[in-house]
Amino acid sequence: MNAIGLPVPHNRRKRFDKLLVRDLLGNAHSIFETASSAAARSELESGNLSIVIGQDGAIRLMMGSDWPLESLQAHHGAKAAYRVSRSGSQVRVDGRSRTGSCRLQSEPPALVARRLLAEPWPRY
Repeated sequence: MNAIGLPVPHNRRKRFDKLLVRDLLGNAHSIFETASSAAARSELESGNLSIVIGQDGAIRLMMGSDWPLESLQAHHGAKAAYRVSRSGSQVRVDGRSRTGSCRLQSEPPALVARRLLAEPWPRY
């Protein structure tokens, strides 16, 4: 139903949901890139940072919150919530909105190197 009580066509609602998921993933990617570059320069301390985006677009940052994202989102009436976690050189971003959730995380350099070295080299 829309604001005046009329049904919303299914394909319109689907497009709207896709936009929300795209926003969720786009924001999570931007947050991940920023956190990863800060971690590479040792500017990001280990621990958690929660980011809550309100319905009005207001952004609230909370250090060290251990609340689940779903609870943070509900408590603040937010359209999306993100958590940035860092442990050593690894960075993880979890995101949650009304329509979905996502997780982006870095891999330890040793694991990436091992995988690259295990791949067969091209023979010319």
